Amino acid sequence: MDATPSDVARIAHSIQLSVAPVFLLSGIGVLLNVLTSRLARVVDRARPLEEQHEAADPAQAAELRERLRWLAHRARLMNTAITLGTVSALLVAVVVALLFASAFASFNLAAPVAGLFVAAMAALVGALLAFLIEVRVATHTLRIGPPAR
Repeated sequence: MDATPSDVARIAHSIQLSVAPVFLLSGIGVLLNVLTSRLARVVDRARPLEEQHEAADPAQAAELRERLRWLAHRARLMNTAITLGTVSALLVAVVVALLFASAFASFNLAAPVAGLFVAAMAALVGALLAFLIEVRVATHTLRIGPPAR
């Protein structure tokens, strides 16, 4: 199988097109790292509160339940953001594969590539919105200093 210079140029161009979204994958990977770290912190904060809740008096138990409810809400938001970020990364990976495959395919892959890229960006926007909401909830429930009496 002899490759002509035009075949090699076409493959090189496909590789160039395929590599650009890989940088997007890197950014999504960093975002997923941040999201999973925040989720781990929420879980780490919830565990001692759950233990305290079991031994608390009724007044303290109500406050602990409220704090645990907010932590559960934050965990759900982080889970949503992680899921959407992962979906976005998977869609970008499929886009990369299709861009590379388009060098060898005899049919036009422009529409599927465009559709998948738009879907990847929509999932990424959803992940970022869930992250933004979680940060707002965390800030809203932030308690610095001793509890007010």
